[in-house]
Amino acid sequence: MDPFMQAAIEEARLGREEGGIPIGSVLVHQGRIIGRGHNRRVQQGSAILHGEMDALENAGRQPASVYQASVIYTTLSPCPMCSGAIALYGIPKVVVGENQTFLGEEAWLRGRGVDVQVLQDPSCVHLMQAFIAAEPGLWNEDIGEP
Repeated sequence: MDPFMQAAIEEARLGREEGGIPIGSVLVHQGRIIGRGHNRRVQQGSAILHGEMDALENAGRQPASVYQASVIYTTLSPCPMCSGAIALYGIPKVVVGENQTFLGEEAWLRGRGVDVQVLQDPSCVHLMQAFIAAEPGLWNEDIGEP
């Protein structure tokens, strides 16, 4: 398995161990992880700390040239908020672990020239299926459903 997707999966598992939602992400520049994170909405009482947002936050301030030469890996298809951040910073490529349990804004990103690759990784699918079965209310909260 790609070591960067493996790192994103490790982040997702960490998030679940902390009592949160198992979605992880890493931001990679020049073959090196510069930011990693996981969904920490529950842990931090946050409205916005999805996995991708946490990875971007943990990468710290970067010049536009860094974002524009980076790849973001995420275990789950990015939601509208995370897709907006990806587009805002001009990240040209997103590698998605899976989009079977949730289909985010992949078409929107592609329409803006972002290369979106979906792996349909079984471990990512299993993480989300198990979580959604165990915590449907929390999952609906995370994606803005009643």
